[in-house]
Amino acid sequence: MDVPKTVATALEDRPVEGAVCLEAGAGAGNTTAGLLTRGAARVYAVTNDREHARTTVNRVLEDEDGDDDNSADDRTDRLAVLEADLRKIPLPGDSVDLVTAHGLFNVLPPADLETVAAELTRVAAPGCHLVIDDYEPLPDDAAVRKLFALENAAAELTDGRPALTFYPAAVLRRLFAGYGWEFDRRRTLLEPVPWTEQHLSAHAAVVRERVDRLPDSSGVGETFLERADRLAESIGSESVGEMYSIAMRLPA
Repeated sequence: MDVPKTVATALEDRPVEGAVCLEAGAGAGNTTAGLLTRGAARVYAVTNDREHARTTVNRVLEDEDGDDDNSADDRTDRLAVLEADLRKIPLPGDSVDLVTAHGLFNVLPPADLETVAAELTRVAAPGCHLVIDDYEPLPDDAAVRKLFALENAAAELTDGRPALTFYPAAVLRRLFAGYGWEFDRRRTLLEPVPWTEQHLSAHAAVVRERVDRLPDSSGVGETFLERADRLAESIGSESVGEMYSIAMRLPA
């Protein structure tokens, strides 16, 4: 399986082979693919999004490297995709050797941080490794900030919570230190981060999805849509900011 360089770099110094792993927030399944490729004994990919669950299974079944059917079957046997809320993970305590969160925390609102951190700690066995890959807050002059701010405003109107929050690595490090995790290392995965035309179109689409839930009589929706489309088109793409990886460990 073809594993993105950011994922491979984040995992390269972790003891994956033979480990029971949890991918918190499966997304596109790239980290699940990376863990299975590195020889994880079991990977629990947890997501509350049914489409992401299907994407993760399909991602693992890809045959890009010419693997035979037996190899694909082996990967599937070592994978369990769980449709569940990370605030209540359906796994027993002390059952996981390695936890990964690749691009998870930027979609978690501040109100959920403590609950998710507590749950990830609960399922972690003594000596468990934790790898968090996410984004530093964008510079004030980054053009994409305007689109992300619009996305957050639309999300606040419909859901009462932001769609995106970029936490500094130091904030997440302190959060997990409060649950007994010890800091191991920090590294840069991308700098600058390439926010492509495809990425910006996807964020504009999130604005549209939120706006579609607003009452037609509000008059706000059309303004949001016009501005989101205009921003995505005018920006095109932008390379700015940093994607980081921090690793921590529970005492054995």
